[in-house]
Amino acid sequence: MIYGIGTDVCDVRRIRASLGRHGERFALKILSDAEFATWQARSARWPERGVRYLATRFSAKEAFSKAIGLGMTMPMTWRLCEVGNLPSGKPTLVLHGALKDWFDARGLSAHISVTDETDYAASFCVVENL
Repeated sequence: MIYGIGTDVCDVRRIRASLGRHGERFALKILSDAEFATWQARSARWPERGVRYLATRFSAKEAFSKAIGLGMTMPMTWRLCEVGNLPSGKPTLVLHGALKDWFDARGLSAHISVTDETDYAASFCVVENL
């Protein structure tokens, strides 16, 4: 049974501007430690790829927060929600700490899809009861 659905469209130019104003501090606010390491590696090879990576993660976390109905209020925080990839490349959500406890206590499962194209990143999330 569907618990919630969330979607988000993120302007990549807005993410680029935030990085320009705040630098790594902005990325550290949004990304988990594992995501931050990936962002640094991608940014070092090709800065635009790093911007797109950050935009897709921002969008996915926004979509998830809407699907669970919390928005960005505890226990939902940027860093407790991580977007990873399965070996197949399929994106998956990895939750940590209080957010994981909250999510598991409700018997929920999440499905996430992310994409980006030129100036926009978009995500769609479906959360269901197990």
